[in-house]
Amino acid sequence: MPTNDSIKIFSGTSHPQLAQLIARRLGLNLGSSSIVTLPSGELSVTFHESVREADVYIVATASGDETSTNGALMELCIMAHTLRIASARRITAVVPHFPYARQDKKDKSRAPITAKLIANMLVRGAGIDHVITMDLHASQIQGFFDIPVDKCLYAEPTMLQYLRDTMGKEIKNAVIVSPDAGGAKRASSMAASLDLDFALFHKERKKANEIARMVLVGNVEGKTAILIDDMADTCGTLVLAAKHLLAGGAKQVYALVTHGILSGKALHNLADSVITKLFVTNSIPQDRHKAQCKILRVLDVSHVLAEAVRRSHYGESVSALFTSVPYEAVQDIDYPVSPVPKPALPAHILGQLEPQTPTKSA
Repeated sequence: MPTNDSIKIFSGTSHPQLAQLIARRLGLNLGSSSIVTLPSGELSVTFHESVREADVYIVATASGDETSTNGALMELCIMAHTLRIASARRITAVVPHFPYARQDKKDKSRAPITAKLIANMLVRGAGIDHVITMDLHASQIQGFFDIPVDKCLYAEPTMLQYLRDTMGKEIKNAVIVSPDAGGAKRASSMAASLDLDFALFHKERKKANEIARMVLVGNVEGKTAILIDDMADTCGTLVLAAKHLLAGGAKQVYALVTHGILSGKALHNLADSVITKLFVTNSIPQDRHKAQCKILRVLDVSHVLAEAVRRSHYGESVSALFTSVPYEAVQDIDYPVSPVPKPALPAHILGQLEPQTPTKSA
């Protein structure tokens, strides 16, 4: 049986705060390492403790404040390679926001499938054995890997619980809205979980990050509209969708997004928008964004990632995290006991997702 001593967590420079939160929730110290950018622009990685036969987790995310996506990716590859030749038993990349996830298919002539290239770099180049990520932009990215990928981590249970706790009875007069057809499955799942109506937008793009027009399908009149999406980049889609929702009779508009990239003119767009509040997770560092945007609220998902790491290390199933928000784990000296998860879905929905125990016939 693996011991608590054999697990080590290291962080790149893209999101050390999240790595620290994950380690703290597991009752561990963050591993000692250093990443130095040389005058030539090359990276030098050093680990200051033994990793021989250890189960190692590297926390790195895309679109950080201080580290570019390409820089974070290169850090991850070099760290994994260093651990591999230092005789680590298993190397897991914890990548809350997967880089290049939107380049998952060849949608025009001479276009790259960069997400597939990233998968090859991590597995064949860097020697990573396992990937833990959250809310992939497209599920088929799992198929790009020849190793286990726990994409089963969703921010949805955390968001559902937050909505119930903060909106109270007001949530009964809400409608879940997908800003595009691609997110319809995610939004309809949340609508079913909350027993709410569902609407969506059909949108046409002139080019990437530039929308030609949006058409609302569904009724939002007199209701609180809650926009659901996996990521917000320039926020053009969310801002335009919110404008159409108010024009369609919605009382107010909230937006819930897993990955708040908020690049370019995003903060300016949000400041001039009609969105009441924008909720994002800390899969990406949000301190700078939060200081500049009054409507931004950040939800912590370190408990979900920490529980996924713990379950992976001890060979437990992570399927409970599909629909539940984990409590703080009850720690034992030698073996952390599984926490009792808090259901984020109603009983009738859970009954449809989990197989019933067969009973003997009389």
